[in-house]
Amino acid sequence: MRFYSGLRPALSWLFLLGLSGVLQLTEAAHLTMHSEGAELNIQPIELDAQEQQWIRENPRVTVASVQYPLYLFQDEHGQWSGLNNDVLKHISAMTGLQFVHQESFSTNHMLERLESGVADISTTLAMNEERRQFLDFSHAFGGAGWVFVGRAGLPAVQSLEELEKRVLVLPARHALEDSIRRDHPLIEIRSVKTYAEARALVESGEAYATIENEIGAQLFPSGLLKVGGLVEGKWEADHLAVRKGLPELLSILNKALGAFSAAELRAMRLKWLDGISPAPTPSLGTRLLEWGCWGMGVLGVFGLFLLLWSRRLAVEIKQRREVEKDLGDQLAFQHALIDAMPDPVFVRDLQGRLIMCNRSYEEALGVRLEQVQGRTLCELDVLPQATALMLHDEFMVQLRTRKTRFSRRHLMFKGGSRQVYQWTVPFYGADGALRGLLGGWTDIIQRQTDSGCRCLR
Repeated sequence: MRFYSGLRPALSWLFLLGLSGVLQLTEAAHLTMHSEGAELNIQPIELDAQEQQWIRENPRVTVASVQYPLYLFQDEHGQWSGLNNDVLKHISAMTGLQFVHQESFSTNHMLERLESGVADISTTLAMNEERRQFLDFSHAFGGAGWVFVGRAGLPAVQSLEELEKRVLVLPARHALEDSIRRDHPLIEIRSVKTYAEARALVESGEAYATIENEIGAQLFPSGLLKVGGLVEGKWEADHLAVRKGLPELLSILNKALGAFSAAELRAMRLKWLDGISPAPTPSLGTRLLEWGCWGMGVLGVFGLFLLLWSRRLAVEIKQRREVEKDLGDQLAFQHALIDAMPDPVFVRDLQGRLIMCNRSYEEALGVRLEQVQGRTLCELDVLPQATALMLHDEFMVQLRTRKTRFSRRHLMFKGGSRQVYQWTVPFYGADGALRGLLGGWTDIIQRQTDSGCRCLR
């Protein structure tokens, strides 16, 4: 009895030490998982009276949702998650709309629900002419390319021409199906319900290839499949598809997407498309209670370890916040610097698609970055078609030769011919690999006029 009486204070002290460590670890882990959410300050957007009335009458919006990993999927708890779900949550906080997911089981099933009016919007549909007949599409908020997926052991498919007189398997009513049938009639297209069925036919050899979003194609590593090249000239922009007859909803969604900052969209895409996902913190409460009486030595050491670990996590969180703040300040400075340049400046990737531009570029072509980001000049109606094709071809030649270009020339814009001083230079990453082109131009006549009118003050 005296032994147990003397042992009781030691057991109590060890148990409290372990419990303190667990509590502090739980607090640190909670701070790690929610630090970004706590700092997020989403402001409501301004809506006109008609839009506000529409939300009051239609507070719930039905979303036709199909499992599309990383973009939209159900987690182990049956909750919808992914990049597009985060976008909807953000819009919900801005507008007060409630988005209710209604699961679909294929692209065709989802389109039927939108056509019949059972659902209001979808977040994973690419735009094509067939769909534009009964759907309206919001502003783009990102995008990715289409890639060929073929069988391992065969040469990687690089172009549609390689598929002539071969079987291409696609989910029914695929976004590219109509254009491929029209432009490549020699390709034998076979329709299935889902991407999973399409991949299975390629694996078995019954089809030569399928076409899939370049992000989704990387999620199913298989020794029987090989990802090939990008489908040239085809870009899958991320839109919200709204069934016809809901102009107020389309306007609300466009206003909300327009209010997204570049940093917010970038953070969402990095969270999902770079594979960043918070690891769950295991619960140790049950084990600590079981070990309370029989493992007092182990519990004491374990509690001390947890206490030190929680303090280390707190220090790392503080350091991470400081680094994020510094990076945010640097990014804001760089954006302010490029926007302050009086001449148009742009950055394009290895396929000639626009990565970013400054305000002068937007004003010169009458566009917004969100409308043209991720697209080539040939895909836009901002320049005469001949000018767009010529410039795009020059960009591709420069990327192959890696030569700089500085020239005075006459270029035809929508408003007429202009005499400009144009420059484009290749740029490289820290690893020395070619990343794309940096370029811009100066309106020579305008610059001479401005110089002649300038006076000292």
